[in-house]
Amino acid sequence: MTPSAEAILELRQVSARYGRAQVLRDVDLTVRRGETVALLGPNGAGKTTLLRSAAGLTTTSGGSVRLRATDVSRRRPHQRARAGLCLVPEGRGVFPSLTVAENLRLQRGRGEALDLVYDAFPVLAERRDQRAGLMSGGQQQMLALARCFTAEPAVVLLDEVSMGLAPLIVDEIFAALKKLAASGVALLLVEQYVSKALEMADRVYVLDRGRVSWTGRPDETSEADLMRRYLAVQV
Repeated sequence: MTPSAEAILELRQVSARYGRAQVLRDVDLTVRRGETVALLGPNGAGKTTLLRSAAGLTTTSGGSVRLRATDVSRRRPHQRARAGLCLVPEGRGVFPSLTVAENLRLQRGRGEALDLVYDAFPVLAERRDQRAGLMSGGQQQMLALARCFTAEPAVVLLDEVSMGLAPLIVDEIFAALKKLAASGVALLLVEQYVSKALEMADRVYVLDRGRVSWTGRPDETSEADLMRRYLAVQV
């Protein structure tokens, strides 16, 4: 299939397995330039595996991954990162014994990129000399998310970045993600807060048992409808 000229990330007929367990089955998914796409589904649907497959951390058993219209299916994770893909996995992902400033330097953050980080997360500027491991979980997550700004990516893949955080911190993180999206960076968002994902998203994919069961715009559905019809949860 000829890739779309405006597509930043494309998965075409992607399949993946862990041992004998088939996790992804012929998944088609596209994230276009400057677009926010929400990837929703029940636990065990394959959402994290899809993100890892796109980033090159999970070996696919079929299909192709394209980044900026280039087939990167055989490229290693660091090569995909250099080509503009940034993955923020579940968990904090910081060096706890290093200061905030040292963590940011390891992310290649300097100059204008650091200004963007401190604008999005002012608390990191206030605590730049503090060891990351002594900060709260929410502040550590903000530091992990800083790579979305320092890496200057074309597309960011976010895996449950609000997991385990207080609602006020979640609001701060989503405000920062909205700034990132407004700057033209494409986002692929796996998120437990369905209402927040729908509020941000231009399009939605629902994954169920490794297959895309529905895709469309947020205004074509509702949170209750998704939870009932596509996520198999009674509300």
